[in-house]
Formats: sequence, C-alpha cells, structure tokens
Amino acid sequence: MTQSGVSSPSSDRLRVAILGCTGSIGTQALDVCRQHADKLQVVALSAHSGTERLVASAREFGVRRVAVTDPAHRHDPILQDLPDATSLSVGAQAAVDICLHDDVDCVLVAIVGAAGLAASAAVLATDKRLALANKESLVVGGELLMPMVSPGQLLPVDSEHAAIFQCLLGENPREVHKIWLTCSGGPFFGRSRDQLAHVGVDDALAHPTWNMGAKITIDSATLMNKGLERIEAMHLFGVGMDDICVVIQRQSKIHSMVEYEDGSVIAHLGVSDMRIPIQYAFSYPERWASPALRMDFRELGRLDFGAPDTDAFRCLALAERAGRIGGTLPCVLNAANEIAVSAFLGGTCSFTDIDRIVERCMDDHDAQRVQSLEQLADVDRWARARASQVVSDLS
Repeated sequence: MTQSGVSSPSSDRLRVAILGCTGSIGTQALDVCRQHADKLQVVALSAHSGTERLVASAREFGVRRVAVTDPAHRHDPILQDLPDATSLSVGAQAAVDICLHDDVDCVLVAIVGAAGLAASAAVLATDKRLALANKESLVVGGELLMPMVSPGQLLPVDSEHAAIFQCLLGENPREVHKIWLTCSGGPFFGRSRDQLAHVGVDDALAHPTWNMGAKITIDSATLMNKGLERIEAMHLFGVGMDDICVVIQRQSKIHSMVEYEDGSVIAHLGVSDMRIPIQYAFSYPERWASPALRMDFRELGRLDFGAPDTDAFRCLALAERAGRIGGTLPCVLNAANEIAVSAFLGGTCSFTDIDRIVERCMDDHDAQRVQSLEQLADVDRWARARASQVVSDLS
C-alpha cells in the first residue's frame, strides 16, 4: 500500500478529526496527539453522550468543530463552556459533516458499532486518510467500502490488522500462504460451555491484557471480536476465510503473523498498547517515537499458543458462517450481537444467551447481495428488532 492517490497535508502537521473521542480508542488517540503536538493537530471531535470529556478535549486542543451525536445531550449545560471559536453540531450526521471540511487530512473513526459505517463511507469518498478503528464498517459494508479505497487511503487501527498490514509491507501478496490472526482468548480461556453459562458481567469485563470499552471487552470474552476481525481481514487483505487462521496467544505480545509460501513467517510483536497502532495510522509511512513503554524480551519469559474452542465459544463459528455466506448476513450478525451484548450488560440475558440470540436472528434471515448503505440500514434495523424480540422471549 503506497501513499499515491491520497492528498498530503497542506501544513507541517497532520490535521486530524477523531470521531468517538471519549471512548477507549478516542482517548488514547488524543494521548498520541498530545505527545506529538509538533506533528498532529486536532481540528474536529465527536462524542455520543460524553459531553464533559468532549468539552475538556475541545478546550485543550482548541478544536474548530465538535459534534454530539445523541440529540438528548443537545442542551447539556457543559456545552456552554466550549471555546467561542468552536462550532457545535448535533445528531448522527453531524459526526460525518465535521470531518469533511478542507482543513481535515485524516479521520479516525473510533465510533463503536454499525454507526461508523456512514462515516467511513463518507471519508472514503474524499481524498482524506481513513484511520479505521471501527471494525463493523468492514464487517457490515466491506463489499461497498473496499472498492472505494484509494492506495494508501485506509490504515487499519485494530492491533491485529495493523500488525498484518506491517507484516505485508514490501512483500508480494500473491505469495501469502496464511494469515495467523492472534487472539488473547479473553478472560474465560479454557472454560467449558457449562462453565460459561454462569459467568457474570464483572467477570466478562476483566480482560487479561487489553484496556477497552465495555462492548468490545464482552466481544473479546465471547470471541465474537475475533470473528468480526476475521471478516474484516478478508476485506482488508483480499483473502478468503480459509486463508485466515485464529490462534490463541495468551500474552498478547504477538499481534498477528503472516506465513508465506516458502514457509517463512513474519510476526509483529510489541507491548499491549493500542496507542502504537493508532499512532502508526497517523504516522505512516514514517515511524515516530513510541508512545508506550518498550518491551524487554529478556523478561518476556514465554509465548503460549493454542487453538480456540468453537464449541464453547460459539460466536466464533457464527462469524465464520456469516463470513462464508457474505452478503447481508454479516450485518445481521453484527446488529444482533450489539443487542445481545447490551442485554447481557443490562442483566437481561446470560453470557451464553449472546450466541443463542445471534444465531436465532441469522437463522431467520435470508441473505441478500449488498447493494447500498440504505439496504444495510434496513437490514440492521430488522436485525435489532428481531434480536430485541428474542431477548424478550428468553426473559
């Protein structure tokens, strides 16, 4: 992937918009911008409901535009504290609009869930760089988005996909034998299906190595996150499901590997810190000073590997089914999972009910060829409504 086809910044600093600035990825991206203020300028920010943190960041970085995507927070008193020079817009479309101005070079889409799809599509329709931390954009709409990508325009922020991207640099993609997509195994690695039936929310939120938001952390516990990443990798790297193999790497120090036809394997190793792939999406093709502590390999001790248990963690198998069938089925997978995870976090379904809800919705859907964002929005609404009904039936 080269930089040709994507415009270069007109100033010495890369001007960035961060959509989802109050979430885990967004706050870590702001830390990168803070550490590299000589190279990065934050010009636009969006938040869904965290208006206090949005205003604090807007004041710290002197941003020109902010958006609050939840209209219920339109009149939060804290918004009166925005700098006079900062414009405020409200609503889902506002997050898209603030990043399409000429003074934006790069957009980090860190919105959680299917809401990031419209923003990703809008950015790709321009010559701006898309730093993609929203895997659902490609899971749901990869068949629409990837044909829009110019060389060097899309930089993945997921640690695994950023690793694969770097393992492919300078290599012939036709000589790839297999992509090894690493997985920590989550907090319940080694547990049986019966044991998983009794785990609680606090247990599921205790991820062993990564600091993430609640939704992604639950997805990591069910292994749905790895299933979504497998579909995302299919689109990003133009390979089939059989070419992507999930491997448990408990220490989360190998972020993924690429195996070539001659048997050589190139692995990307490093500390478990999301600021590193975030920063690389901003700095590419350069490498800047690390925002994280460095790893001393003399103290690492060991690297463990294993195979995922798809009988216990059925979300991984459901994602494989959706990826193989394609079309609108991944959209149903994703939407139903969001509803199921929300129900689990809210105490209205069990941990193992999550995959039951998703499977029921997938069984009830006749997959169609992806044709438009509007079609995907309709399928998304149907899947959410159906999943909500299944949650109700289980209660």
